[in-house]
Amino acid sequence: MSKMSVRYIVTDVDAAIVFYTELLDFQVDMHPAPGFAMVSHGDLQLLLNRPGAGGAGQAMPNGDLPAPGGWNRIRIEVADLATVVEHLQKAGARFRNEIVTGNGGKQILLEDPSGNPVELFQSA
Repeated sequence: MSKMSVRYIVTDVDAAIVFYTELLDFQVDMHPAPGFAMVSHGDLQLLLNRPGAGGAGQAMPNGDLPAPGGWNRIRIEVADLATVVEHLQKAGARFRNEIVTGNGGKQILLEDPSGNPVELFQSA
């Protein structure tokens, strides 16, 4: 099976690269054009597309344009959620909620610069 990836639509690819590399330890794999980049974190490959750029950024036949946001998200497991959240808050990161605790552990939703959610998760 080939490597799996997730695509996020972002309004500013350069801002997304800074967010993912500086705050979440992703690596830049490819940045061939202003409207596209590929970053990775372990086995996760994240494709970043600006609306209108490349095939993935093109309008649908009915005219709908890809847009960032929504509720689907990538999940990054961390060892100490409270410490990570504190570090990210000091760096100016935005969150959709406070830390919540469930049967499997704790989580919080971080937003990238375009409003795409990233779930930070600490296992119970």
